[in-house]
Amino acid sequence: MTISEKVAYLKGLAEGLDLDTVKSKEGKLISVMIGILEELAMSVEDLEENALNLGEEIDVLSDDLSDVEEVVFDEEDDDLEDYDDDWFEVECPTCGADIMVDDEALTDGEVECPSCGTRYAMELTDDEAEDEDSPVE
Repeated sequence: MTISEKVAYLKGLAEGLDLDTVKSKEGKLISVMIGILEELAMSVEDLEENALNLGEEIDVLSDDLSDVEEVVFDEEDDDLEDYDDDWFEVECPTCGADIMVDDEALTDGEVECPSCGTRYAMELTDDEAEDEDSPVE
């Protein structure tokens, strides 16, 4: 039973008691209280309906956002699938191409640029300011 139905039932009970809403103080009070309850019930039902509508709109927006995230982020993920989790990207000082460096390249101590073929010595340091790539001759 909805709130409006419960208030309508209460109103029917009050009318069945045949209360004098003109002369009786109690009758006036009960009549006003039932009027307020009717207004509250309508407001609550409106709020519930709005909440359901907003929930549906949020679901639609969430689905749309998922589609956008899939397009934007999955393209990046596809590019990165060829590499291990332990890699990073550096820029070739000679040609500016991106060089993917993994644990193996760090162990070897050098990396080769795929674009220009220049080989560079890699030094792993904690301070990025000290990190310099120098060509291997």
